[in-house]
Amino acid sequence: MLKQYKIKNYRFQLIAYVVILSIIGILAIGSAKESVQDKQIMGLIAGLVIMAIVSVIDYSLILKFRRIWYLLTIIFLGLVLVPGVGKEVNSATRWIEIGGFQFQPSELCKIMLIVFFAAFFMRVREKLNTWKIILAALVLIGIPLLMIVREPDLSTTIIVVVVFLTMIYVAGLSYKIILPVIAVTIPTAVVLLVLMVRGQLPILQQYQSTRILSWLDPEAYPDSSRQQQNSIIAIGSGQLWGKGLNNSSITSLKNNNYLSEPQTDFIFTIIGEELGFVGCVIVIILIMLIVFECIMIARNAKDMGGRLLCCGMAALIGFQSFVNIGVTTGLLPNTGIPLPFVSYGLTSLVSMFIGIGMVLNVGLQPRRYGSVEDL
Repeated sequence: MLKQYKIKNYRFQLIAYVVILSIIGILAIGSAKESVQDKQIMGLIAGLVIMAIVSVIDYSLILKFRRIWYLLTIIFLGLVLVPGVGKEVNSATRWIEIGGFQFQPSELCKIMLIVFFAAFFMRVREKLNTWKIILAALVLIGIPLLMIVREPDLSTTIIVVVVFLTMIYVAGLSYKIILPVIAVTIPTAVVLLVLMVRGQLPILQQYQSTRILSWLDPEAYPDSSRQQQNSIIAIGSGQLWGKGLNNSSITSLKNNNYLSEPQTDFIFTIIGEELGFVGCVIVIILIMLIVFECIMIARNAKDMGGRLLCCGMAALIGFQSFVNIGVTTGLLPNTGIPLPFVSYGLTSLVSMFIGIGMVLNVGLQPRRYGSVEDL
């Protein structure tokens, strides 16, 4: 298996980017909540080992087990909803706890769904623009989405939808289908959102509607908007160079406990306050470089399956980062989503490294120019 690979095709720069970003995350987590820093370090080590192993496993072999990955996705998401197995935290049941061990299935399921649809779209590529295949794809993505919504986890639902749409577009969905769908869905989505926020369409949970309303009018909902407003103030107070990691400044919002659980969804706030504008820019550039590397590897993939794997990971990392940073800076309504490779969370960290491992394997098997894929 290893003899077919050439070391020159191994994208060490991609590994460097994710490791540097993860180290920045560990430093920020240690400042935000020192008691969990060691766990994140162990997560990084485990992630690197798993990534190395996955990177030398032929991704074509992984794609062959597409049905198993989809079935595991449904099983994991289903277990979350089982009383006694799923663990409720902050009015949402997103964790599985068995024998003292807990993990968040939706994070791993994002990767498994990318693998499944990479294999699915590769197999139906020639028939992709038929309504039969499109409806089949919508049903297949709809089942896990409904289960994620039940948790409830609206932010993960939206991210999975964006990743799915990116992959079906890359697979070759015709503009004759895309343009009419956009023309219908955008105004429909706006109307539905307005109705949901007003409470006239009971789809959103009460706390979800409140978060949107507090984002639109923070002064009218001071309790709900406080976390996000404090995040904006903290990031701004960091100015150019920040106040320094693990600082004891009395002006620090983190030190005065104005930020709840800053080591997870609001880790970018810690980076902004303690590493300043420079630290924020470095994190954003690293994320952009990771996404760019995934896209570049996709361009040289030997087949559609590899291309879709890389584009799926690029969409996941890019859009999830955009949502997380958008929330901490007030560009988007408050929602709980980790910053890839940076936020505390072993399930998220290891899952991302699994995805990067598959991307690296795609890079190890570049396209041979003159092959069928070039025609």
